[in-house]
Amino acid sequence: MFVDELKIKMKAGDGGRGIVAWLHEKGKEFSGPAGGDGGNGGSVSVRAVRDIGILAKYRHEKEFRASDGEAGKNKGMHGANGKDLEILLPIGSVVTNLRSGNVVELVKEGETALLLRGGRGGFGNEHFKSSVNITPYEWTPGKTGEEAEFFIELRLVAAAGLIGLPNAGKSSLLNVITNAEAKVGSYKFTTLEPNLGDFFGYIIADIPGLIEGAAEGRGLGHKFLRHVRRTKLLIHCVSLENEDVLGAYRAIRAELERYDAGLAEKGEVIVLTKTDIADEATVKKAEDILKKTKRRIFKVSVLDDPSIKSFSDGISKILKVVLR
Repeated sequence: MFVDELKIKMKAGDGGRGIVAWLHEKGKEFSGPAGGDGGNGGSVSVRAVRDIGILAKYRHEKEFRASDGEAGKNKGMHGANGKDLEILLPIGSVVTNLRSGNVVELVKEGETALLLRGGRGGFGNEHFKSSVNITPYEWTPGKTGEEAEFFIELRLVAAAGLIGLPNAGKSSLLNVITNAEAKVGSYKFTTLEPNLGDFFGYIIADIPGLIEGAAEGRGLGHKFLRHVRRTKLLIHCVSLENEDVLGAYRAIRAELERYDAGLAEKGEVIVLTKTDIADEATVKKAEDILKKTKRRIFKVSVLDDPSIKSFSDGISKILKVVLR
């Protein structure tokens, strides 16, 4: 099961308490205070990894906690610090602290961020000795580690995103140009989660089909519109199965703009898909109609190798410019 949003509780470890102890040496029974300080509690951090499915591992866990620091020891020895907790998240994760409102974004592999600090260890009685207090009984407990609830949202980081109405041929196109293994079917909403493919070093995301009203939550809703935000290039697939190709194009454009006006500024190309189901005159008519958008138009069929090569070469050149 693909998970791209999650709400979890996290807690840093508590500091260990200081202790009251006395140094006992041979021939010198009372040699002064020797209670050590407690160890610091472990902190909580996150690190970005190249695994978009890793959030699914956490969906049944309610709370993550770093370990507590140990209590101080005899002979002035410090207790051990608690072990830090590092939580692995997919590249593209947005982590929001629901208590403070602080937001952390992980956009590069290996990027880390400290979320919660562990509590400081308490002082043992050795800490309080002085010339006027040679037998201190004072000690302090450890500080409580920070805690908060976090909302984690995944927004894919991809060079290009395949968008379009359900059954527009996005998954088939992704499979043929990247050797991905996205599920393909002859019915709507075959793709229920984003698929990724490697296109000559560029990541291309197949965004599940959108419908009118998606920005308000209809169909798969804005659950997947968020993934379009971070793509540099929109590859808008329009199937020749649509009698009104311009209407199909404008329907998706309207949803993108309604969800986030900034999406209208992204680079975009149109791919007229499933050209094998129509004659040349129909394909030419559809192409002429879509020229009103003033976008570059590709015509492809996954069954036609020359059209796929022409599309791949063209997209490769465009991405080099867009990502320069």
